[in-house]
Amino acid sequence: MTSAWSRRDFIGNASLLPICAAAVAGLGGAAALAQTPIKRAGAPRLKLALNAYSFAKMLNDRIKGRGTGMTLYELCEFCAENDFDGVDLTGYYFPGWNKDPQVSKVPDDSFIYKLKRRAFQLGLGISGTGVGNDFATADKEARAADVKRAKDWIEVAEKMGAPVIRVFAGPVPEGYEDKWDTAAQWMVEALKECAEHGKKHGVLVGVQNHGDMLKTADDVLKVLKMVDSDWFGVIVDTGYFRSPDPYQDIARVTPYAVNFQIKDKLLGKESNVKTDLKKLIKIIKDGGYRGYVPIETLSVPGQSYDPKVEVTRFLKELREALA
Repeated sequence: MTSAWSRRDFIGNASLLPICAAAVAGLGGAAALAQTPIKRAGAPRLKLALNAYSFAKMLNDRIKGRGTGMTLYELCEFCAENDFDGVDLTGYYFPGWNKDPQVSKVPDDSFIYKLKRRAFQLGLGISGTGVGNDFATADKEARAADVKRAKDWIEVAEKMGAPVIRVFAGPVPEGYEDKWDTAAQWMVEALKECAEHGKKHGVLVGVQNHGDMLKTADDVLKVLKMVDSDWFGVIVDTGYFRSPDPYQDIARVTPYAVNFQIKDKLLGKESNVKTDLKKLIKIIKDGGYRGYVPIETLSVPGQSYDPKVEVTRFLKELREALA
């Protein structure tokens, strides 16, 4: 059974009425269905990947020459040793990266291709990549600089063979707390430009809900409808929906998912609410998702954090939930 249908089938299928009703209620009617769920084939199938951000400090230490740290090559080897299917090679840890998009540079092709070759030799798929950006800022020049950075990294993703690039919406700009729609227009304009560039280079653009402009499924689905591109989808961050029932939000956006970020906490890294992994996996499978489910563990200020220990622990818990 496929997990997504044409718009006519989608509306007519009784098993999806709860999702349809929720989307319509949250987004103002049938216009909300401008972009239909992704049409998939076959039974749900989940492939385990690791997001590089789990090793943020070690990767940054190596880049900045602080101690031994870890290289992206060593990260790939760690993934192979732990039998991951893939790795998400986040842009922050590549040579030339800088928080300031005006001075940030893309890595040389030689570095990209060597890393791609090593991942392949280790039997790893490159499940995705990502950049940092703020598309909701009121500063037009800053938005343009972040769009250029995202476009540049789309081309890096193409060279690496990464099928999807992860971008953010950005935080609600100061003074616009009650003007979400105004900031959303800026954000959507930037996302449309990125999606069009992704189309030219064969790379999907996924926006990640991060408790910023995108706090709920309503926010995510509204933006999805506004961008309305086959080359745009959702990176479902299971740890950053700010709503009474995050599982419901996850269920509503899963039909549009192009990738995931599986977190062990449900309401942010400082939360004590552990993710019910069995419940989460059921939701993802019920949504018909086929593809990578990268995991990400996070350090908490004031608490000890060993990424190798935490990733290994969380991977074991996720495998048990999948069994």
